[in-house]
Amino acid sequence: MTLAGKRILLIIAGGIAAYKSLDLIRRLRERGADVRPIMTRGAQEFVTPLAVGALSASHVYTELFSREDEQDVGHIRLARECDLVLVAPATADLMAKMANGLADDLASTVLLATDRPVLIAPAMNPKMWSHAATQRNFTVLQRDGIQMIGPMDGEMAESGERGRGRMAEALEIAARVEDLLSGPKPLAGLKAVVTSGPTHEPIDPVRYIANRSSGKQGHAIAAALARLGADVTLVSGPVTIADPVGLRTLHVERAEEMRDAVLSALPADIAVMVAAVADWRVATSAEQKIKKQPGEAPPPLQLAENPDILKTIGHHPERPRLVVGFAAETENVEDNGRAKLERKGADLIVANDVSSETGVMGGDRNRVRLISHDGVEAWPDLTKGEVAERLALWIATQIGGTGA
Repeated sequence: MTLAGKRILLIIAGGIAAYKSLDLIRRLRERGADVRPIMTRGAQEFVTPLAVGALSASHVYTELFSREDEQDVGHIRLARECDLVLVAPATADLMAKMANGLADDLASTVLLATDRPVLIAPAMNPKMWSHAATQRNFTVLQRDGIQMIGPMDGEMAESGERGRGRMAEALEIAARVEDLLSGPKPLAGLKAVVTSGPTHEPIDPVRYIANRSSGKQGHAIAAALARLGADVTLVSGPVTIADPVGLRTLHVERAEEMRDAVLSALPADIAVMVAAVADWRVATSAEQKIKKQPGEAPPPLQLAENPDILKTIGHHPERPRLVVGFAAETENVEDNGRAKLERKGADLIVANDVSSETGVMGGDRNRVRLISHDGVEAWPDLTKGEVAERLALWIATQIGGTGA
């Protein structure tokens, strides 16, 4: 119940993404929030006030000139009696009204009258999002202090087009609301760099050396640190999952590129090296695709050692105050983790068993052991998100912050 006692004024604008507002209401309420909805006329073309009212257990406000709702200047009361105004979806039309101070319906009037924080989740066709007018309005709203989440890349429900314009998912929006209303943040004022995913080491233009890392654990840790207030730079190898919201993500492919990106993020207070970096690369990758030759043996691959990013950071002149490494092992997990702790110059090694039967690599769950100079702490089987939250809190207790 992370939003217990919090009052959210949810404005639902008219777009196909309005159907996501139903799940969003459920996600906010299961966290304890009191959700009061406003629906534009356009929104009512996609979802009904009856459905929104049933899920929110609240009266649904739709009209500016409602005799019943405006007896006590209802739009002003709505604008002030909340902890946050959330607009999801935020259409191009409503963003334009907000940027230019227009107030011709209940939603735009409330947005002009509120003195509470405002978070919007844009959703529209990719061409509409990239239009110069929308981008001007987006810039104005950012300058005015409006908080944003999305839009995301993906396929549009109404047209099948792909591009940037999808509304963020309900869980992402709920997490951002939690972030905005959670009060003091223990890692505020601190910088963190996190690595995630695999690296791809090219053999030729179409083949590479890699591993099964999905990036789920590293991305979750980066997001968890950001929710505690850290200024996070995520250095991600090639993954198929979305970038976490609210932090900076640098995309790399090879181990050498990842090392350079991590070093460019220094100085930092916290380093969490989660990425499964390939230990070796092909000494000289072929410029053209290597072809099979009938009757000939496969060509030999001469390997060269990749840079050890964790060791580099652990012994760097600008070493972060807290260095955390991951050890993906298939045997002797604790012994190998302790050896890695000393060899790499880390403060903590998060060790796990990634044998094929565990399903950890690429899966959604993890069972880790925290190995430090003080001993070993074994955690139970958890989702990767739960591991991330617990590790972020552990880091906060170890390093502290401004709490701003």
